[in-house]
Amino acid sequence: MAKSEDPEKPGRIKQLRMIAKIIKQANPKGMPIVFLSAVGTLAVVVVIGLVTDYLWYSVFIGVLAAFTVGLVVFGQLAQKAQYSILHGQTGAAAAVLQGMRGNWQVTPAIAVNRDQDLIHLVVGYPGVVLVSEGPGNRVAKMLAAEKKRVARVVLGVEIYDIQCGDGEGQVPISKLQRHIMKLPRNLKKPSVNEVKDRLRSLPKNMPMPKGPMPKGARMPRGPKMR
Repeated sequence: MAKSEDPEKPGRIKQLRMIAKIIKQANPKGMPIVFLSAVGTLAVVVVIGLVTDYLWYSVFIGVLAAFTVGLVVFGQLAQKAQYSILHGQTGAAAAVLQGMRGNWQVTPAIAVNRDQDLIHLVVGYPGVVLVSEGPGNRVAKMLAAEKKRVARVVLGVEIYDIQCGDGEGQVPISKLQRHIMKLPRNLKKPSVNEVKDRLRSLPKNMPMPKGPMPKGARMPRGPKMR
C-alpha cells in the first residue's frame, strides 16, 4: 500500500523555489551568480572539447559539470542567506547547533538572564561544550557558573566554553559549526552516551527567553566528525 504524502510538506521543486527566494532577498545577485557559474563551467568544458576534438563528449560532461557547480554555488549562497536571517535573533546559535550532523546532543537555553543572554549545552565526542549568546562582558560569568555546575555531574570530562557573537574573542554564528567540529575527540561513543545520561540529572530550573526561538530558518547540515 502506497504511503500517503504529507500535504503540508513542500515538494522538492517548491523547496528549491523557496530557497531561491531567500537567496534573492539576502543577495539580489545570488541567483545570477548561480546561473553564470553553471554556464561558465559548461562553456569551459565545451571549449576544451573543441580543442581536443571531443565536442559531443565534452557537451555531455559539461552539462553534468555545470549542474554540479550550480548546485554547489546554490548551496553555499543558501547557507549564507540562512545565516543572515538568523543573525541577531534570540536562540540563533541553538538553531545552528541543532543542524550539526553526527552524535551530538543539543539542549538549548539551559541558562538565561534578564537581558535574554543564553547558554546552550552540547554533548559530543569532544566532551561538553557550553555555547553562549550575548555580549562578552555579560556572558562570561554565566559561562563560568554553568561550567562549575556541569563539572559536578561530569567529573573528568573535558568542558569547553564558546562565546558566539560578533565581539572580540567571540565566534561568529557563520563559523560556529566549523569551530565545534574542529574540537579534539576526547570521548568514545559509549562515553558520550554516558555523559548524556549523567547530564539528564541536571535541574532544569531556568526560564526560557521571551519571544520565539528561530523556527523558519532550517540550517544546512554540516559534515560529520570523523
